[in-house]
Amino acid sequence: MNAEILCIGSELLHGDIVNTNARYISKKLAEIAIDVHYQTVVGDNPQRIKKALDIGFSRADIIICTGGLGPTQDDITKEALAEYFGVDMVFDQESFEHVKKIYMRFRRDLPQNNMRQAYFPKGSIILDNPNGTANGCIYKGEDNKGNLKIGILLPGPPKEMEPMMDTKVIPYLKQFSDWVVYGEKLVVTNIGESAAEEMVLDIIKEQTNPTLATFASAGKVIFRITAKAENKEKCIELITPVREELIRRFGKENAYLVDSGNVEDKVAQLLLEKKLTISVAESLTGGLVSSKLISYPGISGSYLEGFVTYSNESKIKTLGVKKETLDKYGAVSEETAKEMAYGAALVSGSDLGVSTTGIAGPDGGSKEKPVGLVYVCVYYKGKYEVKKINSSGSREIIRERAAVTALDLVRTCIERYEDTLSS
Repeated sequence: MNAEILCIGSELLHGDIVNTNARYISKKLAEIAIDVHYQTVVGDNPQRIKKALDIGFSRADIIICTGGLGPTQDDITKEALAEYFGVDMVFDQESFEHVKKIYMRFRRDLPQNNMRQAYFPKGSIILDNPNGTANGCIYKGEDNKGNLKIGILLPGPPKEMEPMMDTKVIPYLKQFSDWVVYGEKLVVTNIGESAAEEMVLDIIKEQTNPTLATFASAGKVIFRITAKAENKEKCIELITPVREELIRRFGKENAYLVDSGNVEDKVAQLLLEKKLTISVAESLTGGLVSSKLISYPGISGSYLEGFVTYSNESKIKTLGVKKETLDKYGAVSEETAKEMAYGAALVSGSDLGVSTTGIAGPDGGSKEKPVGLVYVCVYYKGKYEVKKINSSGSREIIRERAAVTALDLVRTCIERYEDTLSS
């Protein structure tokens, strides 16, 4: 079976709210091998909603709608679904009690228009919503040609929609799929997107199952390897030779698995696993490296301190960077990056120190040191590892690439040191 996602709300069309629902639902459906061919967004307009349902059901077996289940007059998703299947709207006492209970919890009287939230297309399976007033529903029926169609209506707020999707919708839809879909993410660094794709073009052209998809962002390329089979174990069996071949081609130092696709998660895992501590000194990234690391749960066991030393004075005062170094080589230099990384480790007493310094732009560059010039450095076990970057793009892209490169350099240093110990 295939599905279409229909997100309802004028606020989505106007850009006031980011549509995270479609992404979440798509990922969940992929896990049970239900393909999503279309995602549609429509405003709070009865005629357009009805037309979107007609078009959606003409090309999909399942439509999952979010939004339009509230108490106001423009919340007409349920009515539109009932009209499509030619059934009446009927009162559900349990849903009414649910709405009433929530209002009583806040010691408020139930507005008359909230009664609308207790009506559903006749024959619906009601989906309880523990996080809001709007219950959802599932309706299974036939179109005018006798084809099986399933309409699923969920509330718009993600905090309400996501639990219902996980606990009610996915278990219901599993009966319509005999397959599972499983994927792994391989992060590739130090190789550009075009070059990386060129290195595996033959695999991409010949792919069937598993499939290979490429996603690029600042400082890294992500390859998602996805397999479809009767169980997860069989999926892994299909994925393994492809994964191993990719790592062989890109090199172990440049390619590694991480579930999230985030370099910082791999670094955090290594730091915690090896019981290493780290401190960060940042100039152009302004705390971005630290923020990425701190997003990992449990990183307090490894992360000691972060220093944002934007001015030369702060580099001297906080990290002990020599004034002579700054005068001779400048703030954006390999020499300054080294002293910043060493200073971070020394001041905090950490095993590793990592630093970033550069010119993020759009101003401040010169012929000798253009916008996008960045140095990152890792100090570890008495040794320095420095990487020079010449990046292009916006200020945000330059900073993001610098942060990702710095973190990946931490990973490289740890793994390289561990390899020398084991050899």
